[in-house]
Parts: sequence; C-alpha cells; structure tokens
Amino acid sequence: MIKKSLFISLHPHTLIYTQIPMINDPKPSASVLERLEKAEQLKLMGQHSEALDILVELLAEDPQNISALEEIADNELSMDHHGRAKKAAKQAIALDENSYTGHYILGFLHSQKEEWPQSLKYLQKANAIKSNNPEILRCLGWALFNGGQRTQGIVTLERALNLDSENPLTLCDLGVTHLQIKNFTKAKSLFLRALDLDPKNIRAKECVEAVERLEKVMTTKK
Repeated sequence: MIKKSLFISLHPHTLIYTQIPMINDPKPSASVLERLEKAEQLKLMGQHSEALDILVELLAEDPQNISALEEIADNELSMDHHGRAKKAAKQAIALDENSYTGHYILGFLHSQKEEWPQSLKYLQKANAIKSNNPEILRCLGWALFNGGQRTQGIVTLERALNLDSENPLTLCDLGVTHLQIKNFTKAKSLFLRALDLDPKNIRAKECVEAVERLEKVMTTKK
C-alpha cells in the first residue's frame, strides 16, 4: 500500500520577485525600499522571523503597504503559520486585486486542504496576473491534476519544470502524477533526478521505493 503522504504536494518554494514589489505609495522613500530589499534578502536566506520584524514595522508605518503585506504572507507561509498567511494575503488582495502573491498563497492553502475548486480559482488568477512563474505553475498543475484535469495538470507541471529544471518539488509532484497514471518508468526517472539534486529528499526516496515495489508487483503478475 502506498502512503497517502506521497501524494501531498510539499511546502512551496518562496516566491522570488523579479523586481521591487509594488507599493501603494507611487514614490516610496529610499528607506522603505531599502528595508523591503533587506527583508527580501533575509527571506531568501530562510531568516523569516527577522524578515517579519522589518515588514511588521513597515506595515505599522503604512497599513496600506501592499508589498509589506505580500511579503508578510509569504514569510508566514514559509513558517507554516497558515492563519496569519491567509489573513495577510486577503488584506493584500483587498488593497490590490492584482496581487498575484496574495492569490497564489490562498490557492496553495486551499490545495493543502484538498479544496481543489477554490484552489484553482486563486491559482488561475495568480497565473493570469503573473504568467510563467514556475512556482505558481507548479501549484496550479498539482491542483489541476488532483481536481480531475489530469492531462492539463501534467502539461502545466511540465511547463513549471521547463522554467525551473532543478526544482526537486516540481520533479516530485510531476513524478507522483505519473505514478498515479501508472507510468512507472517516467515517475522513477523524475524521482531519481530529484534525489540527484537533493540526496536527503525523504519524499523522493519514499517515492522511488514505492515505484520499485509496484514494479515488482507488476512483474509478478506477468
């Protein structure tokens, strides 16, 4: 029997901005920009609490600072503080309907609860606003596949992998989809690639073991 945990998409990668995030003030001060950049650097180094200290201070100074809200949501999600992440994401969307980070985070949170229609609503909106973002596409592909649109889900995960070919999360998610449609050879190759990139990846190891067990069962039945 295959463990259900193998079929759960893991924690998201941090969304990396390709430019300074949008701020409600059309001319933010140099100090605000500097602190946002510092918080972004801390986030990318995994120092989420330190990043949040800066962001909460910025939000106290300007409660309509959309960039600070988005970054707070992203950091809270990385710390598994789902309630706080949801609250900040909703606040960001209330201030800016085109907050792709806000939509992405709400979509991811719904996917964790296997609420696929709600997840797809937010992730498709995020993708429409910010196309070709590999992390948004990864989560969208996973939601599509599990929501019953299997072909579209696999195609979307392939797009995510093409944009970020060394992402173990995408490799594992795509591998699991192939495992579920009994394409064992493809699944195994994807899991092995994930292990090459991250030898300590527990999910990839368990998936390889699952494929090998299934291969033995199939061989025995022949």
